[in-house]
Amino acid sequence: MSFINYSAREISCKIVYYGPGLCGKTTNLQHIYKKISPDSKGKMISLATETERTLFFDFLPLALGEIKGFKVRFHLYTVPGQIFYDASRKLILRGVDGVIFVADSQVERMDANLESMENLIKNLKEHGFDLEELPYVIQYNKRDLPNAVSPEELNDALNPRKVPAYDAVAPTGEGVFETLKHVAKLVIMELKQKS
Repeated sequence: MSFINYSAREISCKIVYYGPGLCGKTTNLQHIYKKISPDSKGKMISLATETERTLFFDFLPLALGEIKGFKVRFHLYTVPGQIFYDASRKLILRGVDGVIFVADSQVERMDANLESMENLIKNLKEHGFDLEELPYVIQYNKRDLPNAVSPEELNDALNPRKVPAYDAVAPTGEGVFETLKHVAKLVIMELKQKS
């Protein structure tokens, strides 16, 4: 649920990076934060648990234009990867406008990917969202590793709806901005339809 700030003439949208532990959600956000102009981003905030971190920051991508005279500001969040932190995951999904599901391409992480996808669907339903109707894309991270499953196998397992999916190597930035740009465009298209 986007938030409209009339005095600043901005619409704030929330994009959540979701996926299993150590799949690259944090690395995605760190890469994006490092590459965005200091003038258009807020401070990155990290909330640490014993084994995981939740990161978030906001930025104003001027290149995306305006909606009825309002600039669009995106707030990017990661969720803790461990199912153990499910309450935090649910809280972070509150008011979400778009989701990027980050899957770990390693063959031994397929069960964790599937468990995390099921958890995402369940937690969205608790907030009254349906993944079928929410702007979302999938990122297949760690494509550079020798034990990476083929994109076709990943699609068969995680992408029955055939939403846009991007190969990525988050530490180098490969696929990181492409994934974000696509979900941002989907969110903006949805906002324009509702306005």
